[in-house]
Formats: sequence, structure tokens, C-alpha cells
Amino acid sequence: MNRFFLVLFLLLVLGVHLFSQTESVPKKPKLIVNVVVEQMRYELLQRYMNKFTEEGFKKLINGGTVCENAMYDYLITESAPGYATIATGTTPSNHGIVSNIWYNRLKERKIYCVEDNSLANSLPRFDNHKYSPHYLFGSTFSDELKIATYKQSKVIGVALKDFAAILPSGSLADAVYWFDDETAYWTSSKFYTDSLKEWVNRFNEKQIIDVYLSREWKTLLPINLYKESLADRNSYEYGFGENKTVFPYDLKELSKEYGRAIIKYTPYGNTYTKDFAIAAIVNEQLGKDDYTDVINIGFSTTAYVNELFGLRSVELEDVYLRLDADLAHLIHFLEDFVGKGDFLIVLTSDRGCADNQNYYKELGMPVGKFNSDRSISVLESYLKAVYGRKNWVKAYYNRQVYLNQLRIDIDKISLAEIQMKTALFLTQFTGVANASTSSVLQSTDFTDGILRKFQNSYHPKRSGDVLINLLPGWIETGNGYEVAYYKQSSPYRYDAHVPLIWYGWDIPAQKIVRQVYMRDVAVSLSRLMDIAYPSGATGVAINELLGK
Repeated sequence: MNRFFLVLFLLLVLGVHLFSQTESVPKKPKLIVNVVVEQMRYELLQRYMNKFTEEGFKKLINGGTVCENAMYDYLITESAPGYATIATGTTPSNHGIVSNIWYNRLKERKIYCVEDNSLANSLPRFDNHKYSPHYLFGSTFSDELKIATYKQSKVIGVALKDFAAILPSGSLADAVYWFDDETAYWTSSKFYTDSLKEWVNRFNEKQIIDVYLSREWKTLLPINLYKESLADRNSYEYGFGENKTVFPYDLKELSKEYGRAIIKYTPYGNTYTKDFAIAAIVNEQLGKDDYTDVINIGFSTTAYVNELFGLRSVELEDVYLRLDADLAHLIHFLEDFVGKGDFLIVLTSDRGCADNQNYYKELGMPVGKFNSDRSISVLESYLKAVYGRKNWVKAYYNRQVYLNQLRIDIDKISLAEIQMKTALFLTQFTGVANASTSSVLQSTDFTDGILRKFQNSYHPKRSGDVLINLLPGWIETGNGYEVAYYKQSSPYRYDAHVPLIWYGWDIPAQKIVRQVYMRDVAVSLSRLMDIAYPSGATGVAINELLGK
């Protein structure tokens, strides 16, 4: 009898213990924080690991789920398609953001991915901010969360770049803010609001940016410890101008020369973004009710500094070390304001980045330059020889050839035929790895390989008749100037492999070594939240996050 009561007592104690463990983890996080660090290829996480503190990147890595092989699986790996892919759970072939800028046949001009000329005049004091997500096809995760909670969940977007704040937050966001270069204030557009909220005006009027720009940018650590980078003085950097490529940098003087927007090219651009994101969380009371809220934060300074100094610069390394401190501050704030275990952080990148081509060339790596102007001129001569007349190419942009379809129709030429002749001709140029046509991409379902990446980048409303892919290490030149290496994109690992870290709430500490795709992020978030997937989603849930 005594043994029976002892067993019963132990079972009751065990049940209470298990119940308390279950109750300690909320059913859903109170706040989801989506963090995108621009142009952070996965290798950078490994390169700087020993320099990171225990409270920033390392805390996320050691305490969360790390997808070590997360990839973008399309051809044109630019920034805007990356943000859109993370948010929608699909590739440019569905969400339509095929690049930052694309060519429009009907309007015969280039289109910026978030421009919206149908909007009313911009907000007071801010010019030319007619921006919205209206070019984005389908819903985002944030949109679906708003729908699922009958708009009780709040969604905020914050980034220095307009599209970096707009695309992740979608059409139903409560507020979206980005940095205005002219005023150095945070702003928005009439798509989201008729006027800035009072707390935003107060934040702007505090002139916090001037505090940062009154400083001297010196290395966080003694400069001799930056072993993961090239020497501070090297021949691969553009810098802030002549004789302005080495530490320290007088930000007060630089701001006099370039304006206060220079903050974007310093580590304080990330800090300023973090400060504003925290202000948004506090003033909007995110994570303070029974409905899960979302804030999308884009850290763009890593991309801006890479543009000026390169992937192996002391400056970029210093930016990452200071971003580590910013992340530590953000995490500690979330623990205090929202509560430990009540928030979920998803940290990733919009794309990777290539090394400076001149550096690779000096190392002896196979690199080269594809001159698009010369190639398209030769292509025109070839098509004239085959079909007669001139002007068969309507436009060329971003490794895509837009043929003159009206002339092709008038002359009753097979579109598929002239596309194929164009593709075959272009593949003969040195530096071109392969090419494909819109006819092939629309009529054939590729399940793997490089043509699958072509297909995932192709959208019939916005892509060209012929798409080309350059060899690894090659870059494009044209229009009388060299397209900078950091603005290039490719399907190769240096551009496609990015970090993907899940931390907080009910996320286990584990490493996932199998390949996952960035279109899986929004789908996984939807599964975790038990809501509908974004409408065009083609990704799959990362089952390890679900305990499967």
C-alpha cells in the first residue's frame, strides 16, 4: 500500500513538473524579429567568429538553430529579390521582384522595384518617396499574420533602404520607415500613412545622428588584431575619396563634404537603425498583448561599406564587430521589454557577395570582364546578317536581352527561333557560361541544375527574351563604365550561400547541415505560427524547427 502511494506521489510530482515545463514556453511568440544583414555571405560569419562577443552573434548561434547550408536558388541574386524571397516564401518567378531594377517593354524604361507613381504627393518635407510594395505579387508572411489575426497583430518595417523596409513588410503593414538622404530623417510614404507619427517626429528632431557624426571612426580593437582582413592600406579600396581609405575617419568633416547621409557608410548606420527599431518597439508596444507582432529590420550598412572598401577590408570587419555589439544590445532589450522566451529572432542575409576582382586576379584566380556593349553590338550585326534590317535588340539590362518583339511579329519571324539563335550566339563569347530563352523557360520544367536557377529568376512580365550567366569570377562591364563587382550577382555560392539563424521562443539549439532554401523561411514561420502560407509560397517547412 505504501509503495502504491509512493508511486502515485512520484507520478503527481512528475506531472506537475512536466506541466510547468510546458507552460513555461508560450504557445506563440509575442514578437517576431526578422533581421537581415545585407551582403553577409556565410563565410563572413565563420571568418569573424573568434572576434565576436558571447552576447551577439555567438549567443544566437550557440542558443539557436543554425542552418549551415542555406541558399538562394535563382540566377539574379540581387538585394531586392532576396528580401522578397525571404518574405514571400517563393522565388522571383512567382513574386515578380526579378532584380532591384528591371526594364519595362511597354513604358520603354527601367522600373525601380518599389516605385509607385500612382501615389499622392510625398509626405511633407520629403520629396520623391512614392514607394509601395505594389510590384510584389502575392502575400508576405507578415500579410498572412495580419489576416489570421484580423489585423490585431502589428507589423513594422525599418531599414535604411526603402525596399529593404517595404518588401518584407508587405501590403498590410501598420508602418514602414526608411532613411531619407536629404533630411537624414526617418520617413515613409502615403501608401502607409498620411503623416508621420508623433514619436517618429520626436525621434527625428532629437538629431541623434549628429551625435554619431561628431565622432571619429576608429577601429574597435587595436588595428594590428584585424588579422582576418587585408592591410588597412591596400589598392582595392575606393574609400571616401582620395587619401581617405585608412583609419581613422573624421566623420564630422566627412559629413560636411558628403552630407549627413554619410552615416550609411559607417558602423553607426547600423546603430542608428537599431536605435530606431527599438524606439518603434517601445512606442508601438510590440509584443505587449495577446497577438504576435512582427518587426522587420534591415541592416544595410554592411552593404554600403562593402561598396567603398571591399569584402576583405578592415573597415568591413570593424562594421561587423560593432554590429555584434548592436545585436547584443537588441537581444538584451528584447529580454527586458518583451521577456525571455517570448520573442523569436530570425537572422539572415539578402544575398552574399563576391571578392574584389583585382584582388582575385593578383592571386592568380581565373577572372575576366564581359563587355556587354560590345557583345550586343556584335549580336545586332549577326541578327542583321541573318534576318536583314537593324534594331533587333530593344534593350539590354542586367544580363538580359530584350528583343524587338514588334518587329519580329511584323516580319513574321518565329520568336522562339530568334531567341534561340541569340542565346547560342551569346554563349560563344568568352566569359559566358550559359544562356537560356524565355520560350524554353516557359515550356520546360527544370527540376535541378543551372537551368532551374534560370527558371526561378524568370518572370514573363519582367524578364528578357534571353538570359545569360557568366563564368564564376567574371563581371560585366558596359555603358562606358565598369559595373562594380559588389553590384554583380550570380547563382554561385559566394553570392547565394548566406547565414540563417533561428533564436529564442521554443527554438532548439541545433545545427542543420542539409541544404535548405531561403524560400523556406516564410513557410517555416507560417508553420510555427499555425497560419496560412504566403499565397505564392513554393518553399517547404524546415521540419527540424518543428521538432520533427
